[in-house]
Amino acid sequence: MRVLLVLFAVFVALTLAGAGGGATRGALAEVDRTIYSPAVAGRLGLEIYLPAAYARSTRRYPVIYFLHGLPATSTAYRGSRFVADALARTGREAIVVAPQGARAGDTDPEYLDWGGGRNWETALDRNVVDYVDQHYRTIPTRRGRALLGLSAGGYGAMLLTLHHLDAFSVVESWSGYFHPTDPTGLHALDLGSAGRNARSSAHSYVPVLRRATARHPTLIAFYVGRDDDRFRDENERFDRELRAAHIPHVFAVYAGGHAQRVWAQHAASWLGLALNHLARPR
Repeated sequence: MRVLLVLFAVFVALTLAGAGGGATRGALAEVDRTIYSPAVAGRLGLEIYLPAAYARSTRRYPVIYFLHGLPATSTAYRGSRFVADALARTGREAIVVAPQGARAGDTDPEYLDWGGGRNWETALDRNVVDYVDQHYRTIPTRRGRALLGLSAGGYGAMLLTLHHLDAFSVVESWSGYFHPTDPTGLHALDLGSAGRNARSSAHSYVPVLRRATARHPTLIAFYVGRDDDRFRDENERFDRELRAAHIPHVFAVYAGGHAQRVWAQHAASWLGLALNHLARPR
């Protein structure tokens, strides 16, 4: 634990130094889009934030995908503005995409594929990523993509990345968890079979992660609040599992609970950490 926190302090220092290196600071341009997603048999909203210089540049940019918490309404993705604001404060440049992860009648899908027009994982990994790469000047490789999320979005980000290491090279979970839960976050969901339960748990992937990340180098990073009574224990368990398997990762425990104040306070440094491991704008 102490070594990981020291390493994280170094990452933060590098991030802050990079922000002072002459990069242009400024608000990101906001674009609200809806796209058709075959995976969910309907339209999905996207809040897209473009670098201030995007319109007058020909450069390509890395993309930070950010998943909101659950249960949620169909417009919860619009609450991710604080992420774009934090990125702007760092002076670093990237595209931020906050996709819709819930809708009326399906408020807590846990970012999983359920079948029958409820395939949220496929919607994000294929439909959303494909749309963004086709319509914006992205760096369309795994080195140009990070998947981040808070609370249930942190679970979704971790699981989707573990399922699609060929698509994302950075994953961060902010106060997330590592197996699907009911809307209270207190009880595990039973998906109906041992195989489906294993596939939906990040813990199941630890034994194969060392070899998988050797082929696809990936930043795995997560944090939790010290007073987060629901999710602190599982975060510490996941940290122990990764350390026992000798899988490099970053883990931190911060003052506070499961609250917006914690996420806002640490957003800039954790966005910088992600960008330190992504391809630079070019």
